[in-house]
Amino acid sequence: MESAGKSVEERIAESYRQDEDMMILVFAQWCVNHGLDPAELYRKAYPDQPDNERLTRVLELTVPKEEAGEIQDQTLLGVLSMFGNEDLAIVVAEAAATLGPDKK
Repeated sequence: MESAGKSVEERIAESYRQDEDMMILVFAQWCVNHGLDPAELYRKAYPDQPDNERLTRVLELTVPKEEAGEIQDQTLLGVLSMFGNEDLAIVVAEAAATLGPDKK
């Protein structure tokens, strides 16, 4: 039985997109916090994909490092893995390993 408004499938899909946007925001803010270019890391992880429009849109929601809360590397890696972004998680882990203690 279909109720008025959105179907269960539509609500689930919308919720997933919102969660995915939050994952993108966490990634983008982590990059900003460490002086890294999120689009560059994304291209390194997914060289055959076009620029990610959602990443570009979400970048507008990031705040300067001084205003942002700290995002632990492991938190970001866990969120990326949860959404199946293993290639991006690998690139992030490599970038995190190159950051000196003064950048963390």
